[in-house]
Amino acid sequence: MKKFFIAIMMVLMPVAANAAGAKAPLDHIEIDHANKESLQRGMQTFVNYCLGCHSAEYQRFERAAVDLGMPNELVQENLIFGDQKVGEQMTNAMPKAEAAVWFGTAPPDLTLESRLRGEDWLYTYLRSFYEDKSRPWGVNNVVFPDVGMPNVLEGLQGVQKNHCTQEELIHQKKEIDPLTGLQIGGCLTLAEKGTQSAEEFDKTVYDLVNFMSYMGNPVLLESRSLGTKVLIFLAIFFVFAFALKKEYWKDVH
Repeated sequence: MKKFFIAIMMVLMPVAANAAGAKAPLDHIEIDHANKESLQRGMQTFVNYCLGCHSAEYQRFERAAVDLGMPNELVQENLIFGDQKVGEQMTNAMPKAEAAVWFGTAPPDLTLESRLRGEDWLYTYLRSFYEDKSRPWGVNNVVFPDVGMPNVLEGLQGVQKNHCTQEELIHQKKEIDPLTGLQIGGCLTLAEKGTQSAEEFDKTVYDLVNFMSYMGNPVLLESRSLGTKVLIFLAIFFVFAFALKKEYWKDVH
C-alpha cells in the first residue's frame, strides 16, 4: 500500500508543478481548414520563414499541394528551393548536430507541433517576441521565457520592447480602444515598424498557424464529414434495431 501511494504521488507531482507555474494568457483563434487561400498563404510563410531551420518530416509537398488545391508544378517552382522533388517530405539541409550547438538544442520538427502545443499557443507565441539584449539572439518571448529561437518574423512585425517585469508581463491586461479598435495597454510596445501593419501581421501569423494545424491533422475535414455520416447511419439503424427488438420480445411480454 505504501508503494502504491508513493507511485501516485510521483505521477501527480509533475501535474501539480505545472499547475503552480504562471502561464501567459493565450489569444484564441478559430482554425479553418476549409479556407484554402489561408492555407496556401500559410504554406508560403512556413516555407520561407520556418523550413530553413525546422523540418516537417511527416508532411509531403505533394500531399499539401493536392489538399490545398495547388498544381504540383507551381509548388515545385515556387515553394521548393533545394533539389528536392515535389513527392518528398518537407525537410531541410540543416545538420542536427550543428543546430544543437547554434541554438542550444536542435530545432524540433513542426509537423505535429499544433497537436502538441495547440493553435492558440502557437498564435500567441509567434506574436509575443520582444527585444532582450541579454539573450543570445537578442529576443525573448512572453509565452516561452528564455526561448532559444530568433524572431524570424521580426522583419514583418517589427521590434517590440517590454516595459514590465516578468511577473507583470505574464499577467498583463490588454484593452481595445473603442474609437480606433486597436489594442492599448499591455507591456509590449512596437519600437520599430516592420513591413506589415499589426492587422496584416496578425493575419500572416493566423495563416501560418492554420497551415501548421492542417499539417498536424490533414484529414480533419474528412473525418468530420465521415463522423456526421456515421451518426446519421446509427440513428437510422437504431430505428430498425428497436423495431426488431420489439418484434422479438412481443410474445415474451
